[in-house]
Amino acid sequence: MTPALIAYVELLRKWSRTINLVSAADMPLLWPRHIEDSLQLGDIAGPLPERAIDLGSGAGFPGLILAITFGIEVDLIEQDQRKAAFLREAVMVTRAPARVHAVKAEFAKVPPARLVISRALAPLPILLRLAHPLLTDDGFCLFPKSRAVDDEITKAERRWSMHIDRIPSRTDPNGVILRIGDLRPIG
Repeated sequence: MTPALIAYVELLRKWSRTINLVSAADMPLLWPRHIEDSLQLGDIAGPLPERAIDLGSGAGFPGLILAITFGIEVDLIEQDQRKAAFLREAVMVTRAPARVHAVKAEFAKVPPARLVISRALAPLPILLRLAHPLLTDDGFCLFPKSRAVDDEITKAERRWSMHIDRIPSRTDPNGVILRIGDLRPIG
């Protein structure tokens, strides 16, 4: 672990005592369940773009982890003011190239990025609605999901044309990462 990731983990443990960033039951599994799960997106993305947008950043998974580890600029969008305060302090402590936007995703005033990510924010149809205006024409989304994502995909395909790659998660035997490109609304 890098010094910046160590500082992040220490801060996360401290803040999680007072606000719900990571459950106490998940704390012993912090590395495999949250950090490594986030890091795999850096590998799946291929060459990472210079900038990404993380919707519903929460405790910083996956956006802040990618910013700390890979040095890409990340706009962290988190509507919960307490979690946004944590993210601001984590950005400052780790010196990660990230900016925190304490607003609902649909109200975020950030320029589109080539990569939009989100982990455990919403079902796929909602994620696509939120991601589309924030995604460049040549951009793609990475969304970790459970293998039971078929129903979400079926519902999303009613409103969206897209190319979907399903990549097995390295950290969750029941998980899959959706890599979505060529995203266009239908109609």
